[in-house]
Amino acid sequence: MYKYTDFDRQFVRARAAQYRDQLERHLAGQLSADDFRPLRLQNGWYVQRYAPMLRVAVPYGEISSRQLRALSTIAREYDQPEAALLREAQDRQLALGEVPVRGGAPVVTRLKTGYGHFTTRTNVQFNWIPLDRSADVMELLASVDMHGIQTSGNCIRNICTDELAGIAPDELADPRPFAEILRQWSTLHPEFAFLPRKFKISLNGAAEDRAALRWYDIGLQLVRDAEGALGFRVYVGGGMGRTPVISSLVREFLPWQHLLSYVEACIRVYNRYGRRDNAWKARIKILVKAEGQRYVDQVEEEFRAIQAAGAPHTITQAEVDRVAAGFVAPQVQPVRKDARVHEIIRADAEADPAYDRWLQRNVHAHRDPQLRAVTLSFKRLGQAPGDADADQLAAAADLADRFSAGEARVTHSQNLLLPWVHHDDLPELYAAARKLGLARPNIGLLTDMISCPGGDFCALANARSIPIAEAITQRYQDLDELWDLGEIDLNISGCINSCGHHHAGHIGILGVDKDGKEWYQVTLGGADGSQLSGAATPGKVVGPSFSAAEVPEVVEAVLATYRRERQVVDGRAEAFIDTLRRVGIEPFKAAANGARFTEREAA
Repeated sequence: MYKYTDFDRQFVRARAAQYRDQLERHLAGQLSADDFRPLRLQNGWYVQRYAPMLRVAVPYGEISSRQLRALSTIAREYDQPEAALLREAQDRQLALGEVPVRGGAPVVTRLKTGYGHFTTRTNVQFNWIPLDRSADVMELLASVDMHGIQTSGNCIRNICTDELAGIAPDELADPRPFAEILRQWSTLHPEFAFLPRKFKISLNGAAEDRAALRWYDIGLQLVRDAEGALGFRVYVGGGMGRTPVISSLVREFLPWQHLLSYVEACIRVYNRYGRRDNAWKARIKILVKAEGQRYVDQVEEEFRAIQAAGAPHTITQAEVDRVAAGFVAPQVQPVRKDARVHEIIRADAEADPAYDRWLQRNVHAHRDPQLRAVTLSFKRLGQAPGDADADQLAAAADLADRFSAGEARVTHSQNLLLPWVHHDDLPELYAAARKLGLARPNIGLLTDMISCPGGDFCALANARSIPIAEAITQRYQDLDELWDLGEIDLNISGCINSCGHHHAGHIGILGVDKDGKEWYQVTLGGADGSQLSGAATPGKVVGPSFSAAEVPEVVEAVLATYRRERQVVDGRAEAFIDTLRRVGIEPFKAAANGARFTEREAA
């Protein structure tokens, strides 16, 4: 993974010192809350429903064992609110009611502290750090080459890539050096520090789009032209939120040397013409959708002007080589072990029926035939999707050191991936991860759901996400049933800001406010652009909103319809998304609405 230079370290540590000075002046009454607000936001500090929330940047998802241990320390020592705040939050949660599940047993979620939360954009968030301790946290992060710079505000946010970047067998070229070059160029860029709205960029270097490119403000797909030259296919104007939009192709081929110049042209035109009078219409997707070809023409004109002015940000081969040197693959050898012990562990793993399923769902092919990439599942009963407590973060660091050359990756689906596992070590890794509860073979299945923190934490949310995720997870604990249902993306957002990417879920659940109460809208047929899902597309709403108690019943009715309608060819069942597209949404919509009627009638 990329190694910080001396300049990088000096920059991040100076930023932490600067933040401490700003915080101390604020706490002393020398900086008002309004004056301090933009300063804390520029370092990733929000004020949420009950307490500050910190968003830590994890560029393109790569994180070291040392950094994981620092996050574990933050969770254990700093993510601890005053008791009164926690009681207030839990009282509010209980007052909102419980979510009944099958058999009448209620799901009661309790707010917990001492957790980090993996986000869909590979950041890590903490929800309970007292503001007066925030400067200590920033200095701890800086000591391990981490920060919260540009994880908030109307600027260029965290740069994302495919979680298998640099190791995928279907990869044309490694996007990580270009992602790092973009990160360095965009950090505190003076022209793009105050855009009309936040701005997100994703890159993909593989044949399969595993980076959800078409949902980003700018999506960059590595390609080769007819002569074999490397470059990018450029998409602009994707986004979720109140108006889900799939991005438009604006350049079929851009030579890699001009990446920064062209991205600069795209953002400069947006900065010039993007709406600033309406926050809901300020994203670049609105400009591109409204202007169409005129936007593309303006970008090309701006690009030509940059080129004519000498193109100062042209990327040289020397610069690519310098950055790429930080991504040299480690030399991985099997973990030294006693042969007899190894054989006992291997035999024990192979005797476990879940081991074979784990190999199929959690273990992924690698460009090096001796290696594998392995996903640690952070989706289990009693824990919100993507949450990792202090002990789990420390344990994941240990697993990374022992089995993955000290490196892990935060994934879009809110798990951790170990990218450098020797295939001889799979039985030992399985045994160790199983003891930690991180080896559940559900990756890509229904309970591997994506969820934002929702109304339990976020002041913007209309409804809670965590109890809905918990109720569905509790209902689908049978691995045989999960495997029979097959691959299904279920995504939950607590509000229209779509942090849970519900628009892209095969099944999407959106929290909405209805007369001051929590309700949920269900969508079907969304896709993120991956091979399983097909072309990126927003899901379609199946009917009026549902109560929290009805949502698990609706999901069950939709899945029962899938079982009834799916085809089986050569012993292989048709995937949920394929059945939905083949038969159309109407049978599923009727089943969902019928479940609502049945639930209300039963009540």
